[in-house]
Amino acid sequence: MSSKIELSIVMPCLNEAETLEICIKKANSFLALHNVLGEIIIADNGSNDGSQDIAKRLNARIVNVEEKGYGNALKGGIRASNGSFVIMADADDSYDFSSLLPFLEQLRNGNDLVMGNRFKGGIKEGAMPFLHKYLGNPVLSFLGRLFFKIDIGDFHCGLRGFSKDAFIKMDLKTTGMEFASEMIVKSKLNNLKITEVPTILSPDGRTRPPHLNTWRDGWRHLRFLLLYSPSWLFLIPGLLLCAMGLILSVMITIKPLQINALTLDVHTLLYSMSSIIIGFQFILFYGLTKIFSVENGLLPKSNRYKRLFKVLNLEKGLIIGGFLVILGFFLSLKSVGIWSQNDFMETNPSKLLRVVIPAITCLQMGVQVILFSLFFSVLGLKNKG
Repeated sequence: MSSKIELSIVMPCLNEAETLEICIKKANSFLALHNVLGEIIIADNGSNDGSQDIAKRLNARIVNVEEKGYGNALKGGIRASNGSFVIMADADDSYDFSSLLPFLEQLRNGNDLVMGNRFKGGIKEGAMPFLHKYLGNPVLSFLGRLFFKIDIGDFHCGLRGFSKDAFIKMDLKTTGMEFASEMIVKSKLNNLKITEVPTILSPDGRTRPPHLNTWRDGWRHLRFLLLYSPSWLFLIPGLLLCAMGLILSVMITIKPLQINALTLDVHTLLYSMSSIIIGFQFILFYGLTKIFSVENGLLPKSNRYKRLFKVLNLEKGLIIGGFLVILGFFLSLKSVGIWSQNDFMETNPSKLLRVVIPAITCLQMGVQVILFSLFFSVLGLKNKG
């Protein structure tokens, strides 16, 4: 019987007695009106207000999920579903469960993930807080599109549909509200087909405050987007710091840089060289984060990732690191030579530091490259063969 079910409608539930009944009735009316063979699943996360009794009375299927959290509740309900397709939404009557046909049609057309777009469908007065409407959702959605090149206008719409096969491919890990962002990002990373349809957001039908915490959950979404995009978090800032520091360092090493009445000399050189070191550490951390994320299943293993271990290896790292260390020693000897010209007495600090600072920078970076190469080689042992 379960193999014939086309659609599972999943609602996470934590004390939703005020609105659960109307949501279930609307979902049932949709299934009956459009002759869809489906089931309604209430993923209960520990309700104690009679929500479970309401679900039983209306013949909805209850899945008890002990692990707390929005993501945990949904994962428990989705895993227990029998439908080829799943449509999920909160049980607070903010989304109309009787208007799911556009989602189902897009799933039938072969899309893996169908997102609702509240900004295209309409946001009723009082349905979304000011900060969510004009700051949180637009900014986080923009960052999601920028970081992952996903053409979706509303990353955080709670009404969405997907195939059960696509859900398995996503391999979702998060347990809280960032589950919503992870679903979209993992769909893109796994090359799943994503589309969106307009949907209407109505005011929350409950009298109690929502479970959503504006700043805490907003930060969790932002943190997730950054951690899943190490290029934007580490690599790009690192490259910019290195580039700016290198350009400025080369100019000042040749001679003091004069900008109108302002003279940039060895004190500025110290900061510009520090910028190179900090940027280089960002780049190294990007590499380590990428490896950790892929090897622990947080990011998919791409062909580019596999090629990384062929291009970057221990031998090349030791050669580059050794060259930098030797260059640092050479510059150090040169600085000693400059000092010896004054019989090791007090000398021109500007001239001397213009050699000493690059020498120390090369020594530090050389050692970092060698240590990173050794660690990188250990992490990549399982990729050999």
